[in-house]
Amino acid sequence: MADMHKNEIDRISGVETTGHEWDGLKELNNPLPRWWLYMFYACIVWAVVYWVLFPTWPMISGYTKGVLGSDQRTEAIAAFDEGVAGRSVFADKIIAASLEDISRDQELLQFALANGQAAFGDNCAPCHGSGGTGAEGYPNLQDDTWLWGGTLDDIHTTLLYGIRSENDEARIGEMPAFGRDELLSRDEVTQVANFVASRAGLETEDGVDLAAGQTLYVDNCAACHGDNLEGIQEMGAPSLMSANYLYGKSLDDIKAQVHSPRNGVMPAWVDRLDPATIKSLTVYVHSFGGGQ
Repeated sequence: MADMHKNEIDRISGVETTGHEWDGLKELNNPLPRWWLYMFYACIVWAVVYWVLFPTWPMISGYTKGVLGSDQRTEAIAAFDEGVAGRSVFADKIIAASLEDISRDQELLQFALANGQAAFGDNCAPCHGSGGTGAEGYPNLQDDTWLWGGTLDDIHTTLLYGIRSENDEARIGEMPAFGRDELLSRDEVTQVANFVASRAGLETEDGVDLAAGQTLYVDNCAACHGDNLEGIQEMGAPSLMSANYLYGKSLDDIKAQVHSPRNGVMPAWVDRLDPATIKSLTVYVHSFGGGQ
């Protein structure tokens, strides 16, 4: 026990011990450095001064306000309100201006790009990627393949109402399930898929009748994708010539899409984001360079 040991002088250091010993180790009674004591006393003084000047102590129905009556929360709220007020001025201008005018006005353009980038990161990046490069099933916004058009007005409409969303104005483009719904037999699905692959420059299977596949394409697919597989933008039907497909770029992917197509959904943002933010998003997405 500590109280069983008497203070003694350590024979190596010459310093008196405190009488505490643990496993043969004796504690030396070294005084604290003066600089450390001065810092400690200064901190105590500063704490007392802080208690007087700033909000500090919680009470039953509130807290001490301090002589200065200032706190970071109040300052943060004031700064936020100031930012909202400043933003509202530009937001009103964005709403009043056309998309083309926003693109031509450097001040509005800078605001729209900054506002659009923030909104894109919060709402669009989870699907399209932080840089808009997309992924399988999610369009790349930096290329020239735009199912519904890549002009400012086209992008704005798509953002407003979405694709296959629940909005009444949504863009709708449904591809039939030719295999699953038995509109075509398995062999016919193989033939038309190989024909499309051949026109897109992909490798095809040996022994497949491409002429029969072309006939099936004309009878079942050309109404949406065009006679020359160039696609029809007004219907949201993609060009099949570049193999820049949304759901994979192999022959097996084409077969799967003909048999049981995947039809993605993009939400309508008209009820989720304010008009200024949607316009800003339009300008920001268009700035990726993939639109027209």
